[in-house]
Amino acid sequence: MFTGIVMAVGRLRAAEELGGDTRLVIDTGRLSLAGAAVGDSIAVNGVCLTVTQLEGAGFAADVSRETLGLTTLGDLRAGTQLNLETALRAGDPLGGHYVSGHIDGVARVITREDDARSVRIGFELPAGLGRYVARKGSICIDGISLTVNDVDGPRFDVNLVPHTLAVTNAGGWRTGTRVNCEVDMIARYLERLANPS
Repeated sequence: MFTGIVMAVGRLRAAEELGGDTRLVIDTGRLSLAGAAVGDSIAVNGVCLTVTQLEGAGFAADVSRETLGLTTLGDLRAGTQLNLETALRAGDPLGGHYVSGHIDGVARVITREDDARSVRIGFELPAGLGRYVARKGSICIDGISLTVNDVDGPRFDVNLVPHTLAVTNAGGWRTGTRVNCEVDMIARYLERLANPS
């Protein structure tokens, strides 16, 4: 479980194909791995990955074909900036919203414009995900907990304040950028409860 509050921006050191899967090696930047262990969960651009090896200021994680097909992790190249967050621990502050690290789909940036000191970014979701997004609700984009400004079918937009632009990889989002999207888990459970069959 995560909160969508990015702790550090790391970089992809290497991506190695292994029998159809991929092993990612990630430099964690300012994110301390003191106390981390093999088997721990770390969100990488919003995707929950399991640490398989710790190496200095970095870690390795295996990514299955399923995850590669449903996220942007298969598109990564060495040097790509990555939003990182370690798993929520009992007693940690919940600064964002509850995030599972299970990606619902890949959204695409369709607009980007300055809005005073902030940047307003519009996204388009894959078919069927728009119903889970509510105005002034929460959404997780590339591991960042964001508040939805407006929704129109599969399209929605958010404002990124200067702090978010400075401490995440969101400053590099441009029209056409693909991002990992996790809708609010409460919306998914409510739909399941309303339609149990």
